[in-house]
Amino acid sequence: MSVLKRSLGRVITAMITPFNEDGTVNYDGAVALGRHLVEHGSEGLLVGATTGEGATMTNEEKLRLYQLMVRELGPQVPIIANTGGIDTLATIEFTKQVAETGVDAVLVICPFYVKPTQEGLYRHFTTIAHALPDVPIMVYNVPGRTRSDIKPATLKRVVDECPNVIGVKDATGNLEQVSEERRILPDDFLIYSGDDSITLPIMSVGGDGVISVASHVVGDDMLAMIDAYQHGDVKKAQQLHIKMFPIMTGLFFITSPIPVKTAMNLLGLPGGAFRLPMVDANEEETAFVRSLLVNYGLLDA
Repeated sequence: MSVLKRSLGRVITAMITPFNEDGTVNYDGAVALGRHLVEHGSEGLLVGATTGEGATMTNEEKLRLYQLMVRELGPQVPIIANTGGIDTLATIEFTKQVAETGVDAVLVICPFYVKPTQEGLYRHFTTIAHALPDVPIMVYNVPGRTRSDIKPATLKRVVDECPNVIGVKDATGNLEQVSEERRILPDDFLIYSGDDSITLPIMSVGGDGVISVASHVVGDDMLAMIDAYQHGDVKKAQQLHIKMFPIMTGLFFITSPIPVKTAMNLLGLPGGAFRLPMVDANEEETAFVRSLLVNYGLLDA
């Protein structure tokens, strides 16, 4: 897969996007948060995706954010940019613009709302990949949000035809599906867990790492877990998995990114405001997030 210039890392944080109180993007805050994440376990950063509220950002805002992250943090870690949508041709045009920022790869979601067939998914991804043969593309499969699920056999058709489709963020929660992906796809095809809480099980069936939300707050432990597993210390990996489990699940007790952004604000890191239809956590929800952080030793009681 020669189009991939460097490893994308084992722990890739799906970054929130800090917004100012007036709703504008806090670009300086994004860079500061990115630096913090890189210092605490993140080997790569995914920007402007679901956790980053990319659906409510304009293309111009995302382009500026991607350019800034590449310039400020790209020399240290790979930057992956979200470019996907439900319109194949619009995705191609936007991805062409994003590629000029110098990002290491792009994430393209299975189209949501329109519910394409497997043939439609195959044509969607191959059309994009053929139009951008020098851009490394990662497929984002998250049927819980999109009601669209690219099956391993369809993904193999895409990969066999398009070598620049280099990986998948698998958020199906289905270990059998991940196992089949590992079985039939090339050894160097990257399979990332899209669900923090099953990262270790996915590693056990051939996964390469995680595109994580929890790594905003437990990135060091997340990387340590993966590192322990890869070095054969399964017991340590299991202990870290259990330690992180309340955080990995608790940050999804209501719609993400509300809990993780609330956590960032509680920790004094750049979290900021939300854009509708995302809203601030209420008092009870904020108290629950605080309890997660206190119980983990990240905040004083």
